[in-house]
Parts: sequence; structure tokens; C-alpha cells
Amino acid sequence: MKLSIIIPVFNEQNTILQILEKINMVDFIQKEIIIVDDCSSDKTINLLKNLSKQEYKIFYHNINLGKGAAIQTGKKFVTGDIVVIQDADLEYDPEDYKLLVEPIVNGKAKVVYGSRVLGKKRYSLKNFSSIYRIFFNHLLTIFSNIMNNQNLTDAHTCYKTFSKELFNSIDLKENGFSFCPEITTKIANKKIEIKEVPIEYYGRSYKEGKKINLIDGFKALFAIIKYRFLK
Repeated sequence: MKLSIIIPVFNEQNTILQILEKINMVDFIQKEIIIVDDCSSDKTINLLKNLSKQEYKIFYHNINLGKGAAIQTGKKFVTGDIVVIQDADLEYDPEDYKLLVEPIVNGKAKVVYGSRVLGKKRYSLKNFSSIYRIFFNHLLTIFSNIMNNQNLTDAHTCYKTFSKELFNSIDLKENGFSFCPEITTKIANKKIEIKEVPIEYYGRSYKEGKKINLIDGFKALFAIIKYRFLK
């Protein structure tokens, strides 16, 4: 059994090596680490070019296309039995991989989401921007549940884990953060249940490098509607 880890990266010079170190500490399963740099403008690319090509599959975009586009690039090179999406910051802890993978390995699920809401360490209210992000995430999750007849607590979590067969069967179109509602809605259209497990979450502020914003939230709303009816 092999786990393919797709890591979309954009301007993460301060965290990329740390997250890779954490991933490499996971030893309960064979790993395939696929890194896609989305045209970083800081020192991220230099750091990636110094990594071993035997340990990592690394790809580079010549222009900044977005998180969804980076995932689409990584998707082309997946060879593992299970696929997980991993952000390059330190908000999500690879120690949770076992929780995410076990239901798929045991045949109890085809897709597993890591819920920040169910986890012990939840969102931290660092500032006003954190408050509205939490509020909007809950709002988007409620709207997604209503539209897709689901009962998720955290539809827009980064930690999304799939069987390879399911992941390959989904034709992804969204280049930006709307990848999240797109894939959730397309799974709903397939009448496949999404299992949730609790995960740890260490949220960061915009000053620390948070990139998603309110406009992305409105785009996500549109994506839910678009893919719910465009099957």
C-alpha cells in the first residue's frame, strides 16, 4: 500500500522544509511525495532544487495558476493507492495521516476528510480576519451540505484523502481555491459518502502567510452551485 502526497506550494520558504521533515517522519506506510511549485517568487524554488530527486517528485509552474491547478499537475503523476492533499504551511500535521488513511485501507470509505471542527485543537482567534474566516467556512459548509445533501462539519478542509480510483475518476477544472467545493460537489454527484475524522489544526494569520481571502469565499459559493447542476 502506497500513499501519494500532493503538495501545492506557493511562496512557502519559511515552512516547506519543515513540513517535508514532518512528512518524512511518517513511517507506517510507503510514501510518494509530489511537490508542485506554483511559480513562487521567494526562495522556495531554490530550496526545492536542492532536494533529492530520488526522494521527491518536483514540478514547477512557469506562471502562478492557483492551488487547484497545482493539484491537477500533481494528479498526473500519482502512482499510489491512496492520495492525500497536503498544504505546504504548518497548519495541518502529517501525524494525522494514519487517521485519514485507515478507513480507506479497511474498505470503510473511498474518501476521508480531516475535520478541523471535530479536532481537539481547533481554530485560533488571532485577529478579526480569523473570526470572519471561521464564520465564512462554517457558512460555506452549511451551504454545501444543503446543496449536496451531505452532513459535513468541515467541507473546505485541506486534508482530503481519496482512493486512487475515485481521485482519478474526478475531472478537476478549478485552478484556484475553488478546487475544494468542486471536488466535494462532484463526489456528492457520484452519491459517494464522505467520512470525516478529527484532526489537529494550527491556523496562521495573513501576516504569517495565509493566502485565502473573502473573494475566494464567494468563488467557492459559485462553484458549489455550478458543479451541483453541471454534472
